[in-house]
Amino acid sequence: METYRVAILGCRGRGAAAARAYHAHPRTEIVALCDLIEERRNTLGDAVNVTARFADLDEMIRETSPDIVAIPTGTEFHYDLCMRVLEHGVHIEVEKPMCVDLVQADAVIAKAEDKGVQVAVHHQGRVGASMQTIARAFNAGKIGELRYMYGSGKGYYGGYGLMNIGTHMLNNMLHFGKRCESVLAQLTTGGKQITPEDVAPSPSGMGTIAGEYITATMQYEGNVTGTLLQHRFNKMDTNAYSMELFGTEGRLFWKSGGAWHLPTPHYLPDGNNDNWETLELIYPDHYNLKSSASEADYWFVEEYVNALDEDREHLCSGYAGRHIIEMMMGIFESAAYGTRVNLPQADRRHPLLRWREESGLEPPAEMPRGYGEWVNLESKRIN
Repeated sequence: METYRVAILGCRGRGAAAARAYHAHPRTEIVALCDLIEERRNTLGDAVNVTARFADLDEMIRETSPDIVAIPTGTEFHYDLCMRVLEHGVHIEVEKPMCVDLVQADAVIAKAEDKGVQVAVHHQGRVGASMQTIARAFNAGKIGELRYMYGSGKGYYGGYGLMNIGTHMLNNMLHFGKRCESVLAQLTTGGKQITPEDVAPSPSGMGTIAGEYITATMQYEGNVTGTLLQHRFNKMDTNAYSMELFGTEGRLFWKSGGAWHLPTPHYLPDGNNDNWETLELIYPDHYNLKSSASEADYWFVEEYVNALDEDREHLCSGYAGRHIIEMMMGIFESAAYGTRVNLPQADRRHPLLRWREESGLEPPAEMPRGYGEWVNLESKRIN
């Protein structure tokens, strides 16, 4: 069986997580690391026993000939780095979200198609152990016919939560809803519907956002609907990050690290908390539960290896990643213009920037990149 050669571009937190997964997998070999900061590449290189360390990505690719280049960098850098790496004709894995808007996503997909290579977007939740378990139960017909899905974020400021966590949740929901046909959304800031003045640059370089509270309804193929909540909490709550599937014969509940089944579509609290069945999680046979590699990141690598072996798209393909951006841009557009948005959009420009321009406003002024400083500044503006 072929061993795939992997290079890691970016050696911070997500780069280290990706490196641990590729290092642990028996079918992948890390052949090079790249980062502008020597200390980062040396620290990670020592951890995964990689001596080929570079500050220039083009030099790295020319000298080490990887099959896959992972790009676990900040979102604002994704487009330029993807286009630069794809020029070498290698497969890529890019951290979520794929890009900051549809113009960029379209260009990345077009470049990959021109070079005949794959794009995978690191939505590891869609292929992790708990999602594998939910998918198996769903495919076994445990909840009958799917009719509704519900997903929630962690309590970040809504627009930022959408780009940061909503991208994961929307991709999870796509696993079951297949393709989203339209979106209808309500966005509020300070308890009022958003205005062009509420449009702002996102923390963490995730493009342009709006909305402190986001409530969005998606219409999927097959008469399935879904609701996504990205509501700001006073304190972030990872337990709120969850998804529920409602079927004609039961329900399935997902969260990172857990999966449950309820054998009835209509649950009424009766004091008995044993109605939910805990489902056994599914791991690859060769995954070491004591490994330093996250099981979801490891599953993502396993899926990439299998996809390349079988000459098919990764479950978290660039096409799926672009469709997620269509959904997120559709949510912003729906709230801005007060209408249902059909997908895919004909106008690929960022709807919030278009909305401001049509209102006679310049692009929003720069704001702090760090979430804490950003949200404190935004809170003062709202109040």
